Amino acid sequence: MYIIAGLGNPTMKYEHTRHNTGFDAIEICSKEWGIPVNTMKFRAYIGKGMVNGNKVMLVKPQTYMNNSGESIGALVDYFGVDPENELIIVYDDISLSTGQLRIRKKGSAGGHNGIKSIISHLGTNKFLRIKVGVGENKGDLVNFVLGHFDKNDGELMKKAFEDTKKALELMVSGEVDKAMNIYNTKKQEEKDEEK
Repeated sequence: MYIIAGLGNPTMKYEHTRHNTGFDAIEICSKEWGIPVNTMKFRAYIGKGMVNGNKVMLVKPQTYMNNSGESIGALVDYFGVDPENELIIVYDDISLSTGQLRIRKKGSAGGHNGIKSIISHLGTNKFLRIKVGVGENKGDLVNFVLGHFDKNDGELMKKAFEDTKKALELMVSGEVDKAMNIYNTKKQEEKDEEK
């Protein structure tokens, strides 16, 4: 079984902010795949279903971003999931342009407190992740990540969520490298075409 967890903060106050990009991606997948994410377990909303013949669990931790690892670590332990191959984390990245995806098999937290917490609780930085660009911060970091997208960026994010869903479908089918080849280079190709 794959655990696909999107990172964010609970409560309506944080809905659709940049920092809740992971939650929004899970919501899109939930609708498209017909997997309701409404059961509370280990301080997270979860939903189980099938994607391309593979068992998946969609997860939205309710621990607040900085403690995401508490919930995800407990789920990984309880369900006996191999973090290196069966855990995928979707989250916001302020070093990527809005809507750009970056799929990685491992890596540091890169200053992201949610990822820092997950690495700490799992005891490894080897787990699959999809970073979704939310634009580069040029001012106060907290205000930026807890702010909302403007109309133009909102459109870019819709496309990013669709790409995230497609990348996840490949990843749970064992085609991580293919997903990386398609989605890690996509934005660059689009930029080249615009020149």
